[in-house]
Amino acid sequence: MIQSDSDEPGLVHRHNLRVLEALLFAAEAPLGLAEIALYLGEGADVARLLGELEALYAGRGVNLVRRGEKWAFRTAEDLSLVLTRNEHESRPLSRAALEILAIIAYHQPCTRAEVEEIRGVASGGSTFELLMQTGWVRMRGRRRTPGRPVTYGTTEAFLDHFGLEALGDLPGLEELKGAGLLTAQLPQGFQVPLPFDGGLRDDEDALEDDGADGLAFPLDEAP
Repeated sequence: MIQSDSDEPGLVHRHNLRVLEALLFAAEAPLGLAEIALYLGEGADVARLLGELEALYAGRGVNLVRRGEKWAFRTAEDLSLVLTRNEHESRPLSRAALEILAIIAYHQPCTRAEVEEIRGVASGGSTFELLMQTGWVRMRGRRRTPGRPVTYGTTEAFLDHFGLEALGDLPGLEELKGAGLLTAQLPQGFQVPLPFDGGLRDDEDALEDDGADGLAFPLDEAP
């Protein structure tokens, strides 16, 4: 059967949908809109294609999910326990590292001094180094205060690992209490902090090319 010219837009759209599906299946990490657009035809509506693919896989064993500003195929949430294997991390995070990760997640952007103030104890630079090696924490910028300390935040890899679409999906007060992570007798007016989910804030500057960016932790924060 010979396709008429009027069928061409539909054919191009279906082709782009197949390319997008194959691209996301083959990708080792979540992909952003700009990365995806490189593989599609000029003028392709990437957002529309992602919406169609997301709906197509909504009831399947794998789902198309958003992780920050990127997209990836992941095992359906209701099947994750079925497929869970007993695996041992070669380097499990210490309690201190988990505490620091949680503080950064909920209070970002925050400096090392701010993390230490919340914890009430000093935090070794090696712990921040470890969290950055996992790919879950990054240096965001520098605070516009004396000494211009580095500010820290989480990454899209953090969202992907913990199955979060955005930082707003972090467990709230009732969820944390239900999981036993918070005592039922909290101070009156206690609220779980809302992390800043965006670019640099007004009180942050971009990281300078001062030789510190390539270090595991900045010289001004070394232990």
